Amino acid sequence: MPLNDLVAPQAVIPALKVNNKKQALQELAERAAELTGRTEREILEVLMQRERLGSTAIGNGIAIPHGKLPRLDKLFGLFARLDRPIDFEALDGQPVDLVFLLLAPESAGADHLKALARIARMLREPEITRMLRDSQDREALYAVLAMPPPVS
Repeated sequence: MPLNDLVAPQAVIPALKVNNKKQALQELAERAAELTGRTEREILEVLMQRERLGSTAIGNGIAIPHGKLPRLDKLFGLFARLDRPIDFEALDGQPVDLVFLLLAPESAGADHLKALARIARMLREPEITRMLRDSQDREALYAVLAMPPPVS
């Protein structure tokens, strides 16, 4: 299942300029706040709480910061390709350059976990990550996210 039901075209950032994990989360929270109507502080706090449990970097240069927010209507995704890779405290030690932010309503339950699994599955596909890293603009990145995942 493609990821374009989670991410709107305006929620794709083609070259986010950040120097570290905290700055990346702040920038993502700011962008997500503009698109969801929640406050930047509220989003950042949820993301930081989750990161304190352990890094959301899943390896191979990919991170999926996520959390649940009260009064959010539906699942919300935001994708950013970083201008240059940063340390995200990944278990494999690799710096991160692809970040998929997922916010879920507090009541999301299993939908939140299913969405996380879908994102992780798609971003683990080497061909998908190669295309995301090679894409230079929002439209190209969104087109990759809208692709159906390869059948394995």
